[in-house]
Formats: sequence, C-alpha cells, structure tokens
Amino acid sequence: MVDRRIIAEKVDSVERSLKRVRSRRQDIVIFHLMQAVQGCIDLAAHVVSDEEMGLAASTHDFFYLLSDNGVVPRDLCERMIKAVGFRNLVAHEYAKLDLEKVYAIATDGIDDIGEFLRVMVRRYV
Repeated sequence: MVDRRIIAEKVDSVERSLKRVRSRRQDIVIFHLMQAVQGCIDLAAHVVSDEEMGLAASTHDFFYLLSDNGVVPRDLCERMIKAVGFRNLVAHEYAKLDLEKVYAIATDGIDDIGEFLRVMVRRYV
C-alpha cells in the first residue's frame, strides 16, 4: 500500500523547489528544477514499487509504468520523461545547458510537474 505520508512529503519537497524556481535566479532555478524533477522520480518510484507495477530499468520507466497502469495519462508521462532528460542533462552535462531552454522550462515546463503532483495527490493522498 502506498504510504500517504511519503507521498505528502515528496509533494511538499517538489513544491518547495518549484517555489525557488519561480524566484528566477539562474543557479537556483537550474538546481531546483533538477531537484523538483528528482522528487517526481522518487515519488514515481515509490508508487511503482509499493503498488508492484513492475520493474523499471531506467528512471523513464517509472513514468511509463505509471501510465501503463492508468495512474497518469500518456501525454503527461511523455512530458515527465522529457523532464527526466532535462534532469539528466543538468546532472551529467551541465556545460551543455541551453539557458533559453532552461528559461522555457522554468516558465512553462513546471506546469507539467504541477500537473503530475496533482494527479498523484488526487489518487494517493
């Protein structure tokens, strides 16, 4: 059974990161976007594991498993996978970041993270 306390803690953590993203300082924005996405990955992993939805070979797979099991719609799944790609770029290839894309993600892309959180809260909290 999914632990409601863990879900609530992860949602709070992601929301704190999103609040910092909205403050618009470049270094803080990039770091907290990465943290917000990582929080979503952790949240997805928790649900997939506790609900025994299958085994994930990569972080992308957590979102596919959530979609395949009817937790999140496929279009949201695909948007979250793009967010994971961004997180991987920040974590592993920081020098290759395109700051215009970071700005676009910080202004529009965070809506996808918010939507993911709303879906998870409606279902599990």
